[in-house]
Amino acid sequence: MKITILGTGSSQGIPIIGCDCQVCSSTDPRDKRLRPSAIVEKDDTVILIDASPDLRTQLIKFYNSRHIDAVLLTHEHRDHVAGLDDLRPIIFTQKKPMDIYGLRRSLDALKYLFFYSFQEDLYPGAPQFDLHPIDLDPFDVGPLHIIPIKVMHYQMEIRGFRIGNFAYITDAKYIPPEEMDKLHGLDVLIVNALRRKIHYSHFNLEEALETIENLRPRKAYLTHMGHYLGRHEDLVREMPYNIEPAYDGLVIEL
Repeated sequence: MKITILGTGSSQGIPIIGCDCQVCSSTDPRDKRLRPSAIVEKDDTVILIDASPDLRTQLIKFYNSRHIDAVLLTHEHRDHVAGLDDLRPIIFTQKKPMDIYGLRRSLDALKYLFFYSFQEDLYPGAPQFDLHPIDLDPFDVGPLHIIPIKVMHYQMEIRGFRIGNFAYITDAKYIPPEEMDKLHGLDVLIVNALRRKIHYSHFNLEEALETIENLRPRKAYLTHMGHYLGRHEDLVREMPYNIEPAYDGLVIEL
């Protein structure tokens, strides 16, 4: 299995418009953080996790192919779904609607956000989506066995995903104990760490590191990082040996 990290930033991305802090003004390309998405590949099956507002740029730069089998949505916030329209070239090439898996609430939101794709008299050129509601039951996309993970984003229930010995968790503030049990024995965990100070709806760095310590994956990467978390090179020096800040374009092979 191969994972390509398309974006590691928070909802505003980095650099943030008008900000001249040391992270936003950094010349290190690893500090240029687009909004969070990831590609998972196994054999000939390709899954996109979330569709960030930067998706067109991300796919051209890090995954320049017209083949994606399905999209997994963690939740319906704009920084995780706004890029779905950018899948039009792939949908047209594959000559079939894009399969999208998510909570029923998230899928209902898409019918509002992308109303032109769900009208009875379909607008010419509109992307078409096949919506698949999920809850906590595992499901398969090709050879990929996917276990949904219940995650709380403040008071909003969202989903993380375990695929084999890899798991992707973003926008988490709390993971119930019974869901943590699903995350043991991982080779790779990707988890959000927004900033250093406590935040009401996201893990801060301390909470992310505590979660990693409890789960003890072989390797862990931080994502959904805001500019207050710090520069990539400083984070690398600060982290334990098995934890790294992810960066846009990072490729992980299992």
